[in-house]
Amino acid sequence: MEHPKRVGDRSTLAIMLALQESGYAVYIPFGENTRADLIIERESQLASVQCKTGRLRGGTVTFKVCSSYAHHPHPRVAKRDYAGEVDYFAVYCTETGRVYLIPIGDLPLGWQAHLRVD
Repeated sequence: MEHPKRVGDRSTLAIMLALQESGYAVYIPFGENTRADLIIERESQLASVQCKTGRLRGGTVTFKVCSSYAHHPHPRVAKRDYAGEVDYFAVYCTETGRVYLIPIGDLPLGWQAHLRVD
């Protein structure tokens, strides 16, 4: 099984390339534990982006919309959403080979979201 960090790095690279090819300037925040993975700019407007890896399941691209801390020994919270901390989710799905940029306000902020692609 491939290490999750490697999967996430590959998704982030695919997202960065797609955003750059779509006309966005792409910036990488400093540090490992920032809530935003990328900052994008278009026409002098900056926006924060959380990168996710999507999986094709039943005609939808499914991805997590929160961080899980359940694997920590004594977490203060089991999960934490991104409300008020990022502007977009960027999702790369290997099965479709596509990147999807979704405003956070268009998504339910529970555990996961689904984008219908069929």
